[in-house]
Amino acid sequence: MADTENDGQFIKYNGPVDCVHYPVQVLYCPPDVCDGWPLEYCEYHPAFEKAKEWVEKNLSEDVKELLIDSTAGESGDKKKRQTRGGKAQIKTKQKQDVEKKITLSRSCRGKKKFVTVVSGLSTYEIDLKVASKAFGSRFACGSSVTGDDEIVIQGDIKDDLFDFLVEKWPQIDEDTIEDLGDQKR
Repeated sequence: MADTENDGQFIKYNGPVDCVHYPVQVLYCPPDVCDGWPLEYCEYHPAFEKAKEWVEKNLSEDVKELLIDSTAGESGDKKKRQTRGGKAQIKTKQKQDVEKKITLSRSCRGKKKFVTVVSGLSTYEIDLKVASKAFGSRFACGSSVTGDDEIVIQGDIKDDLFDFLVEKWPQIDEDTIEDLGDQKR
C-alpha cells in the first residue's frame, strides 16, 4: 500500500528509453526560404519549391533522400496543394427588368380588426425595415416585415397609404400603386 501512495500524484521520469532514438539536432530552413520552418514541414509552406531547391543545394545526400522520398511518395503525381484565391470580389445582384408595381390589400385579423398588406416596395429598392418603421411611426400602429417583399401594417390605413408612399419616396409613381381590395390571408 505504501508503494502506490505517490503513484497517482506525480509522474516519474526515468530517463531516455533505450529503444527510442531522440533527434539530436532539428534541421530548419533558413528564414528567407521557408520562414525558419522545420524541414519536415516545408512541404506545407507556400514556398515549397524554393525550399526544395535549397535542400538539394545545401544538404547532404542522406538528408535529401529522406526529405524527397517522403514528399514524392504521397500520390505518384505532383502533389496537389490548395492555392490561394486572390482578392475577393463582391458579387452584385443583377438588376432584372421586373415590372415595378406596388399592391395594397386589406384583410381581416379578427372581429372588427384589419391589417393592411403592402407588397412590391423592393422593386423600387426601398429597404423594407426602414419602410416598416416609417409606416409604424406615421400611422401610430404596429408594422412588420413578413416575407421577402411584404409588409403587414396593423389597421385599415389603405387609403392614407396612397398619399404617404408618393410623399415619402418620390421615385414611386401613384399610377403604379394598385388596390387589391379585401383579401383573405
